Amino acid sequence: MTTDTLTSFLTWYFDHHPAHAAQVGSLPHYSTFGDFSASAFEQRAREKGAWLARLEPLPKSVDRDLALSVLRGALAVEAWPSWRRDPHEYSGMVFFGLLSPFLHRLLPEAELVACAVAKLREVPSVFAAAEANLDASLASPLVVRRAMEQVRTGRSFLLDALPLEVSSPALRAQLVESAVPAAEAFDRYAAFLQDLAVRASGDWRMGEKLYSAVLQDKELLGYGAPELHQRGQDAYASLEAELIELAGSPDWRSVMSSLQDDHPPTLEAMRAEYEAETRRARAALVEHSLVTLPDGEECSVVPSLPFQRPIMSVASYLGPPPLTSLRTGYFFVPFTPDNATDEQITHRLRTNARSQLPTISVHEAYPGHHWHSAWVAAQGSAHPLRKVFRTSYFSEGWALYAEKLLRSVGYYTTRCALMGHVEARLFRAARMIVDTALHCGDMTPDEAESFMVSRTALTPGTAVGEVKRYCAWPTQAPSYLTGALEIDLIRDEYLAAGLGSLRDFHDRIAGSGALPLGLARRVALGEE
Repeated sequence: MTTDTLTSFLTWYFDHHPAHAAQVGSLPHYSTFGDFSASAFEQRAREKGAWLARLEPLPKSVDRDLALSVLRGALAVEAWPSWRRDPHEYSGMVFFGLLSPFLHRLLPEAELVACAVAKLREVPSVFAAAEANLDASLASPLVVRRAMEQVRTGRSFLLDALPLEVSSPALRAQLVESAVPAAEAFDRYAAFLQDLAVRASGDWRMGEKLYSAVLQDKELLGYGAPELHQRGQDAYASLEAELIELAGSPDWRSVMSSLQDDHPPTLEAMRAEYEAETRRARAALVEHSLVTLPDGEECSVVPSLPFQRPIMSVASYLGPPPLTSLRTGYFFVPFTPDNATDEQITHRLRTNARSQLPTISVHEAYPGHHWHSAWVAAQGSAHPLRKVFRTSYFSEGWALYAEKLLRSVGYYTTRCALMGHVEARLFRAARMIVDTALHCGDMTPDEAESFMVSRTALTPGTAVGEVKRYCAWPTQAPSYLTGALEIDLIRDEYLAAGLGSLRDFHDRIAGSGALPLGLARRVALGEE
């Protein structure tokens, strides 16, 4: 009965969130973005409340509790809805919804183009709904301008970049013809956002009460924003002491800055060096038997997507759709926008110095995001809920845990690489401090930028992009170190109980998906 009800919930969710369904590999949802009208958002919220009431009486289980965490988290933010505040709610879905199917190629090219054409026809109505829904009294100028930078790349994406994914000249011409009205809609949306940024008077701050509710109801952590902030400060102090020791000087930032002088000479050279580090990290997994590698997995190291470059200043990853048999993922190396100055390019290269490449590669690829995503996709026994609903507190926590795991087997072979690794963790501690301070009203964006420049190894240009991300995406930035520390504790419990080897632990907890950490603990310890 419980399994049938949860399957019905997932079916309802897919039908009302087709963009997410397509992203995880549901082919019946490949041809539509769904309904973005205000009435549709409001109806979905009511139905989520009804599903919550229906699922709560079911017997306790990891799968039932996962569904509850998703619903409670969604309902918690109804008072602060992103569909009324953040233009990226619409544009980000359009960009990835059009490109991802071509990256994964689950269908023949003709069918992929047909699906894309169907979605391109919907783009004008999606942006019309956005213009009707976005509320100037709720939207923040900072968040609107951040989204606007991405939206302005829409025409080039549709008419120049997307057609390159199609090999057939006839199908490419069909795609371009269908993309013209969508490109015009992007232009209108960009103009609308330019005006909205002037009129917008809302606050991007989530506030301590809602921030804590998300941590407790959605992430199933046993604490709220104040304790998270304190944990960040404690971790920062410990990691800074280690950096001072490694640097041989209290001024570890100057030492890190000098290490950043040794960086790849060009963006393409940066990509090539990341690719080499990715291969080395994979070899270390095999050598030390740390995890089980799924058959057919492959990590493709490529430049970041052009439409992501204006809003993402760090490396990122896109995994295979977990409901499919694919095992190929994409490690996106953080290229600058096409209009970047020489100074901005140099800043980006310095933030990806050779001392930092090893730990970043481990995080994004092996055994970080790529191994985790490919391993989850290879699991056939768990309920599909665990493949669909993911929290960054596990996925990003796992990737940062992976960085420390590779340290334990001597992967960082030089003092420079070890400093880069420790600074990467310190950077995540700084994110915990800054994100909570920003959204609880204790820090301004300018103060946050100054903190990140003076207390981490970020260059000024990268710090600006980072802080904008924190403002627009509350509670995500602390997920890295928070999750890594929690996974450390779960591992210690698992090994102390004699439940299996370290490799068994990694395969079990990572294979469970990207669960809220309280649920991941139950799976690891066999308490489902």
